[in-house]
Amino acid sequence: MTATPGSANVSIAVAEVIAARTDHLFGLMGNGNAHLISHLTSAGFGFTSARHEVATVTMADAYYRATGRVGAATTTYGAGFTNTYTALAEARLARIPLVLVVGDAPTTGARPFDIDQTAAAAAVGVTTLVATPDNAAAITHRAFDLAAQTVQPVVLAIPYDHATAPLTEQVALDPLPGKPVWNASAEELDRIAAQLRGATRPLILAGRGVLLAGATTELAELGDRLGALFMTSVMATNAVDSPWNLGIAGGFTRDHRLELARQADVVLVAGASLNAFQSRYGTLFGPDTRVIRIDNEPEPVVAHPQVTGYLRADLSPAVAGLLARIPAAEETATWRASAPEVAGDAFRSAAPVEDPAEFGPDGRLNPRAVVAALEDILPNERSVVMDGGHFIGWAPMYLSVPDPQAMVLVGTAFQSIGLGFGAAAGVSVARPERTTVFFSGDGGGLMGLADLETFLRATRRGVIVVLNDSAYGAELHQYASKGLDPTAMLIDEVDFAALGRAMGAAGTKAHTLADLAVLEDWLDTHDEGVYVLDVAISQKVVAEFMAESLTAGKRL
Repeated sequence: MTATPGSANVSIAVAEVIAARTDHLFGLMGNGNAHLISHLTSAGFGFTSARHEVATVTMADAYYRATGRVGAATTTYGAGFTNTYTALAEARLARIPLVLVVGDAPTTGARPFDIDQTAAAAAVGVTTLVATPDNAAAITHRAFDLAAQTVQPVVLAIPYDHATAPLTEQVALDPLPGKPVWNASAEELDRIAAQLRGATRPLILAGRGVLLAGATTELAELGDRLGALFMTSVMATNAVDSPWNLGIAGGFTRDHRLELARQADVVLVAGASLNAFQSRYGTLFGPDTRVIRIDNEPEPVVAHPQVTGYLRADLSPAVAGLLARIPAAEETATWRASAPEVAGDAFRSAAPVEDPAEFGPDGRLNPRAVVAALEDILPNERSVVMDGGHFIGWAPMYLSVPDPQAMVLVGTAFQSIGLGFGAAAGVSVARPERTTVFFSGDGGGLMGLADLETFLRATRRGVIVVLNDSAYGAELHQYASKGLDPTAMLIDEVDFAALGRAMGAAGTKAHTLADLAVLEDWLDTHDEGVYVLDVAISQKVVAEFMAESLTAGKRL
């Protein structure tokens, strides 16, 4: 399919570039994008329809997180566009490259139901490009190129009167400016290398930036030369394949691993923001730990108080430069030699659970015990997807995944809930060979309930785990604990398993750990389908990251 002047219109030209640049489109049809979608679906192009427009963007967002390929989404104008707004803000803050193709007001003037969509997108830091009869194909390519280069979402708008307008002679676009290059000076690399060589307990924390830079192998070698221990951000889970990896840094760090991390004397943070969550609200490392951060992003306005040195540099050449300056340390003199237990199976297993009790003080299930048990019940070849909310504290602590792209959290950057069902559907489309395991809270699950149907439709084999505390857990622990009235924080008990069964899934409500056996039996006998496990969890068990945030507030 090739669009040429006189033989195609703007929507067709945009559609054909989408087909050339990605293998799937997530959307919801309306007046502003009907011609675009029809052209693609009539040719058999992959398309998944959402039931609420917010899920179009979360599906594309999660598709990128699960594959590393730029995602594409589409909605109509007006309410179709504004319904995507929370997901668009999440993608912008999480630095997710995707292209959102939307209808827009006609060039002849706004109608009563039109808004300034370009200004609205700009308000959350998202660039809008406009497809016209003389640039439709080129500007669509530009949207994909810009998203990939900036690692950000881009909106491509099709004015209503241009949707079926014939193409005219195409104008040439100016080349996209090259991506800035940040080179570390020899003096800066010498200084950092000297600090790392002088460390007795060095630790390397790898973030998503290392994955984007393709520098994981070099960073692992650097750690091996130093005899260092490793940690990762949650978006870089398993980026460093090493028995000396302590796992996820921050609010998801297991207690026995946290104890070791706090013994580090020098920490190299590569490609991670070291935000409050990653730093466990300032408690991840000991008070005397020196922290060196390398990233190609600008230093945050409010820098982490323990960062003693920040180097803005492209990670791959910077890590290579450090490797050239650091010889292999004497193995018996390294931190690893004094902490051999780190590489042992017992240290790396899900057991012992920090709090293994089956029930919380209120008689409902302890979520730590539940999720730890699921580590052995769920298939190993799995993608773990999470909505935002208090409940996210446990799955990354106890569940292993095959690679970094199999741990997907959509909503945490913007601190939103309700994006999970769409995100899980996007992962199911992206990685159908894996079992999609979606964790939700009851508040976010109810908010995004329309796209439960989307998930069921898009998923070959999946498990939905609703950690159901009959409350907005984050608010309950933050505010009811301070004496605020909890009425608005509580949710009447909902049986999500029953909702799933009504839509064709299997499922059960779990009140004891023994009830998990039903899920285990289903997984043993079903290669396809979706199972909904609604777990009645305690309102009295506080996730570690939440406990640290409350303590940090008291310290402040």
